[in-house]
Amino acid sequence: MSGTEKTCSLADLGLTAQGAKEAVIKAITIDSREVMPGTLFAALPGSAVHGATFTDAAIANGVSAILTDAEGAKIAAPAVEGTDIALVIAEDPRATLAQTAALWFGPQPGVMVGVTGTNGKTSVASFCRQIWTHMGLEAVNVGTTGVEGAWTHPLRHTTPDPITLQRVLADAAQNGVTHAAMEASSHGLDQRRLDGVILSSAGFTNFTQDHLDYHETFEAYFDAKMGLFTRVLQPEGTAVVNLDDPKGAEVAATAEARGQEVIGVGRAKGARLRLLAQRFDSTGQEVRFDWQGSVHMVRLNLIGGFQAENVLLAAGLVIGAGADAEEVFATLPHLTTVRGRMQLAATRDNGAAVFIDYAHTPDAVETVLEAIRPHVMGRIIAIVGAGGDRDKTKRPLMGGAAARLADVVIVTDDNPRTEDPATIRAAVMEGATAEKSTDVFEIGDRAEAILRGADMLQPGDALLVAGKGHETGQIVGTDVLHFDDAEVASQAVLALDGKI
Repeated sequence: MSGTEKTCSLADLGLTAQGAKEAVIKAITIDSREVMPGTLFAALPGSAVHGATFTDAAIANGVSAILTDAEGAKIAAPAVEGTDIALVIAEDPRATLAQTAALWFGPQPGVMVGVTGTNGKTSVASFCRQIWTHMGLEAVNVGTTGVEGAWTHPLRHTTPDPITLQRVLADAAQNGVTHAAMEASSHGLDQRRLDGVILSSAGFTNFTQDHLDYHETFEAYFDAKMGLFTRVLQPEGTAVVNLDDPKGAEVAATAEARGQEVIGVGRAKGARLRLLAQRFDSTGQEVRFDWQGSVHMVRLNLIGGFQAENVLLAAGLVIGAGADAEEVFATLPHLTTVRGRMQLAATRDNGAAVFIDYAHTPDAVETVLEAIRPHVMGRIIAIVGAGGDRDKTKRPLMGGAAARLADVVIVTDDNPRTEDPATIRAAVMEGATAEKSTDVFEIGDRAEAILRGADMLQPGDALLVAGKGHETGQIVGTDVLHFDDAEVASQAVLALDGKI
């Protein structure tokens, strides 16, 4: 629902109702319970039930117009017949709603960029916001961690429904935000939530296994992500593509076919923003890169080789959105890690470090462990788990990735949700114990697992707590219990070193 006292016609929102009926619109919603007189109710198809099923409730609350598809129109017809309610039938009601919401709520920040990919979206979006901020601009990033930056706002989803998204973007603009970087999730793209967003540039990080519980096939998952370039980013926009990913060339070719300018990023020879070399130490890395024939070298106070890739992709997005390249590169030494992404949570008195990371896919676990290795002189102890009610096929793969690349693995609970935690752990253990050279332990209680892992740390070692990153709750059954990996790790280290 909108919080403004405004009215407009269906025509003002680009909508035409059956029989040329008109309606005065005072609010829009996708929830029949929020309907009041003057509301446009978007009755969308759902995975379990069609929104048009709630037409009677919407009418009882005084609905003025209903936006739906042909199926929804059939469901709503008996209730709508003989009333003054305007019925708008759209071939793709989700896309239509996104455009309608954009018109309803009004201007978004003037410069917007979006990024998709299995891993790295949050970091890239945050780095974009930080670059703009260091350039003296009012900027935010929008996604998994909510709205952060010059203006803040909580979000329940990485890519919220289009009404919530357009309201938030309009509010940000009204609060002085001129630049925004968005995470574009595959769910959000598949459900057309971003279709009303005007992007200057769009980025692609990588493509690996995730969300097959929703998309079912890799092809459908990839097609959803490609919607950012084939539908949301307009032909005059700039596509920034990680050419090192196996899917990078395909993404670049698709973007070029639409007439979009392409900035390739990575180690590939064809990359316009090319990563040449990295040198690692215990607190960060030196990075050497080439921008269209001009070589630069900067210090990044970020752990993990992949962070340099994320930083360069962010730099490419900001440049693609119109910023001066040299001004962008001057900000890079000032970037800080994103909360819950390779975050240094605590340090033992013996110098051993505890990191937390959001890695919750096989590829992400592999990437983060490979990335941390050059920074660690001793052993790597990895704590991993897997979420319940999600893709089951990735569980043994996650355990296997951890066991191949860490010296010690502790399998624990993540967010078991409504599944039996022991069953989830058993699947992760199956993959981990197949790697015979690694010590593997199973400790169901996550707090105990973190304490035990921290207790194992010797000088030069590092503990990686993977899976939950920035999250501050653990979902057990249908309850969300307070649990913050960084907080628990910090308390564990203080206790072990006799400080509490």
